[in-house]
Amino acid sequence: MTDEKKLYSIALLGAGRIGKVHAVNIHQHPATTIRYVVDPYEQGAKELAEQVGASVATPDEVFKDESIDAVVICSATSTHADFIEQALLAGKAVFCEKPIDLSIERVNAVLEKTRDCDAPLLVGFNRRFDPAVSTMQARVRAGDIGDVELVTVISKDPEPPPMEYVKVSGGMFRDMTVHDFDMARFMLAEEPVSVTATGSALTSKALADEGDIDTAVVTLQCASGKIAVITNSRRASFGYDQRVEVHGSLGTLRTENVPVSTLVLERAEGVRREAPVHFFIERYMEAYRHEWQHFVDVLDGTCEPSCSGSDGQRALLLAEAAIESLATGQKVDVK
Repeated sequence: MTDEKKLYSIALLGAGRIGKVHAVNIHQHPATTIRYVVDPYEQGAKELAEQVGASVATPDEVFKDESIDAVVICSATSTHADFIEQALLAGKAVFCEKPIDLSIERVNAVLEKTRDCDAPLLVGFNRRFDPAVSTMQARVRAGDIGDVELVTVISKDPEPPPMEYVKVSGGMFRDMTVHDFDMARFMLAEEPVSVTATGSALTSKALADEGDIDTAVVTLQCASGKIAVITNSRRASFGYDQRVEVHGSLGTLRTENVPVSTLVLERAEGVRREAPVHFFIERYMEAYRHEWQHFVDVLDGTCEPSCSGSDGQRALLLAEAAIESLATGQKVDVK
């Protein structure tokens, strides 16, 4: 007789754009079911709950319900830290979209308060789970390109975010580049010890007036001398530009953009290929599915979270160093 697989009961906190993406993956996975949907916008919570056969609940109801195995936090950034604490202290596994918080002090406090909790925490740096990226990282670790010397991360959004979002985002380095800091760490397998950042606001005077930037280059250096270079822009007219290259002593591995389709037009005057997909939902749809499977594996106890609270903390530390470097014009040691 074979053991039956456990069906995990999940509470989804946040019914917005990314919450809906995760809701589909949770609902479609044979090992998970959504029990509750939580969102201050009651109509949105009700509509999503009806789609996945769940009930609408409050956070307190979720944390007190012993039948809930895990919570998925896709709510406003300002709620993440409190929800992580409450869930872990209640013995529930947590999958939280980045960031844990915009304040490194608050992140440190959360990790300290929950350090003795047995329940796992996975921080949602989804790009790690893109099949091309995860395969590249595995081949780098296997020595396919020898010793890593240089990592290049190119990340450009198709357009700047709304100003309402910019005002609460924590700035470009904490909001956007933090994904690239995590990617650099993922490929380097060594912690950067210094950060040098330059940046400008070129797309919007309103954005500049908020003290934010939309164009940046950040250089990370490790104690061994390994270097990572991150290139960012909030405006790529041709689509969502997401490329990673790792250069080593024996060669190079890189990922390319994902096109809208593989259609190619070839004529005498030239060759035309399709543009990249428009934004992150389309680009990383498969990565989100792999990410959820990884979390199910964590719940099964077959592996540890590949992106822990400590990884979220370290990415934010690099963002803080980049902010200081931008302000001072100096190389900054990572604290």
